[in-house]
Amino acid sequence: MQLHYIANASVRSASERTLPVIDPSDGQVYDSIQRGTAEDVDAAVQAARHCYEKVWSKLSAAERGRLLMRLSMKVAEHADELAAIEQRDCGKPTRQAKADAAALARYFEFYAGACDKLHGDTLPYQEGYTVLTWREPHGVTGHVIPWNYPMQIFGRSVGGALAAGNACVVKPSEDACLSLLRVAQLAAEVGFPAGAINIVTGYGHEVGDALARHPGIDHISFTGSPSVGTIIQQVAAERHCPVTLELGGKSPQIVFADADLDQVLPTVINAIVQNAGQTCSAGSRLLVERSLYEPLLDRLGAAFSRLRVGPAAMDLDVGPLIRQTQQQRVWDFLSDAQVAGIPMVAQGQVVDEAPETGYYQAPTLLRDVPVSHRLAQEEVFGPVLAAMSFQDEDHAVELANATQFGLVAGVWTRDGARQLRMARRVRSGQVFINNYGAGGGVELPFGGVKSSGYGREKGFEALLGFTTLKTVAIKHG
Repeated sequence: MQLHYIANASVRSASERTLPVIDPSDGQVYDSIQRGTAEDVDAAVQAARHCYEKVWSKLSAAERGRLLMRLSMKVAEHADELAAIEQRDCGKPTRQAKADAAALARYFEFYAGACDKLHGDTLPYQEGYTVLTWREPHGVTGHVIPWNYPMQIFGRSVGGALAAGNACVVKPSEDACLSLLRVAQLAAEVGFPAGAINIVTGYGHEVGDALARHPGIDHISFTGSPSVGTIIQQVAAERHCPVTLELGGKSPQIVFADADLDQVLPTVINAIVQNAGQTCSAGSRLLVERSLYEPLLDRLGAAFSRLRVGPAAMDLDVGPLIRQTQQQRVWDFLSDAQVAGIPMVAQGQVVDEAPETGYYQAPTLLRDVPVSHRLAQEEVFGPVLAAMSFQDEDHAVELANATQFGLVAGVWTRDGARQLRMARRVRSGQVFINNYGAGGGVELPFGGVKSSGYGREKGFEALLGFTTLKTVAIKHG
C-alpha cells in the first residue's frame, strides 16, 4: 500500500480509505494508494508553507540549484527502477518508460542550471531615482499532474517551480502516481528540506478541488482537459490565484507536396502512436496537399498495418490505454466514424499474447474525415489518426486553425518562405518545421492558445510564470 508523502514522511490519509492501482496491461489490481481528503491537502499546504518561510526561501539560488542537480543525478541512478514503476502503472512500453525517466532527470538538470540565472533589471527613470525589478517566487504552488506522462510533467512543472524558489504540493492522477511518490522519496534522500515537495493522492473532485480552493496555494499549474481547466480557473478566480493551464490539443501535421516522405512517415506515425496516442501534443490530424494525398495514404496505411499492440513489458509499438473508460471513449469515436461512413485505411494488430482484460486499441488510420466531424474537432486521446486533403496553402491554414485547440503543429515542406508563412499563420503554441516535437525539447517553452490553455512550462520561460515581478523605486536625490 502506498501512502501520501508529506514533509519527507509517508503519511496515511485522514479518510483511512484507499483506491486500487490497476495494471492497464491486464486490468488487474496490484497495489493501492491513499484516497486523500481536504484535511490531507491542508496538512501538505501547511508543510509547504513552513518549508517555504523557514528554509526554502532562505536558501540561495545556487544552493537550490545544487539540490536539483543532486536530484537529477539520483533520478538517473534510479532510472530503471522508475521506468519499471511507470511501465506497470501507466502501461508504457519499456522504451517509452525509460525515455520518460531520462526526461525527468534532464528537467531537473536544466532547472538546476537555471536557478541562479533568474534576475531582474534596472530601469531608466527620473533624475534622482534608481528603479529595480526583481523576480520573487509565489510561495506555495499547487500542481495537478495527469496520468499520461507523470514523470515528465512533474519534471517540467515541479522542477520549474522549485527552481524559482517555491515549495510544492502535488496532486497526481489517481490512475498513475506511483513514480512520483518514489521521486519525492529520492528528493528527501538527496537533502531536500521537509515540505519542499509534498504528494497527496486521490480523486480530482476531492483532492484536486481542495487544492485549487485552498487559501494557502499561491499559484496553480494544471495539465488536463479543457472542462476541468475551466473549473480550476473558476475556483482559483474566487481568490485571485494565478494559474498555468495546459489543456490538450488537436494538433495538425500539414504535409505539402514537396515534403520528404522518408522523414514524414516515421514522424507522423510516432506522433500519434506514442504512449498509445494519449499525448496532449499528439499529431492527431493529418492534412495533406491533394496531389500527395493518395501516395502518402498508401504508404502510411501499409506502415499502420504493421504496428503491433500488446502488454507494456513486451515493448511493442503500442501499449494499452490507461483504463477501461478511456478504451470505451476511443471505441465511441470509432463507432461514430463508422456510422458517418468515414473510410478506414488501415489498422494495426493487437497481439495474441495481450490479455483480454487489458485495455488495448489497435492504431487506426481514417481518411476523408469531414472538418466538422468530432474526429476532426475533439481530442480522442488514443491512437487514431484523422486524414484529410487540402487544395493550397490558404486551405491548409483554414483547416489547421479550424478547431478550438492550438497546442502544437507540424509543417512539412522544403519551401523556406512557405515554412515561415505557415509558422506565422497557424495558431499554435509550438510549430515544428520538418520535424515534430524536437525530441522532447526540455529547453523549449510549451503551452497553447485558444482552448489549449495559457501560460508556458518548459524552458527558461517557465521560471517567469512561477515568479511574480516586483518593482522597487528608490528616491535618493
